[in-house]
Amino acid sequence: MTMKQFAVLLIVAFSLAACGFQLRGVANLPFESLYVDGRANPALAAEIGLAIRSGTQTRLTDKAADAQAVLQVQGASQEKRILSLSGAGRVREYELIYRVSFRLQDRDGRDLISRQPIELRRDMTYDDTQIIAKEQEEALLYRDMQNYAVSQLMRRLVAAKPQPTDENQP
Repeated sequence: MTMKQFAVLLIVAFSLAACGFQLRGVANLPFESLYVDGRANPALAAEIGLAIRSGTQTRLTDKAADAQAVLQVQGASQEKRILSLSGAGRVREYELIYRVSFRLQDRDGRDLISRQPIELRRDMTYDDTQIIAKEQEEALLYRDMQNYAVSQLMRRLVAAKPQPTDENQP
């Protein structure tokens, strides 16, 4: 390694340290156990469960009665709208929309997070001569939006404030 390469590497390392960059660590959810009710969308619930298992110390339970909090995934939907047309009337761009709604309750049924939507949008150019590639791109964009929605949901769970129970009060 030349002196010039070493200097560039050193500058990059110092600038990353100076800007406050740090790797994402384990999220601290404000409850010890959680039940994910994903009857409305089992695939999304599985993704959320994976994020909780791999990124937190919160234990997932098999029954709502055993959990300190219950996350209800109330629905997820995908929508595709035409954004623009060519002069010949062919689609040039689509807008892809991914919506998730959820709610978080404590074991007594009180809302910790009332029903909240997460809505994500992506624009996608379209070319009808590349139908298979565009279908794959669309699927990839929806998958990316689902992953981002799970990340947003996790940040909202971290910010949830459990209400004190009667047994915790003096």
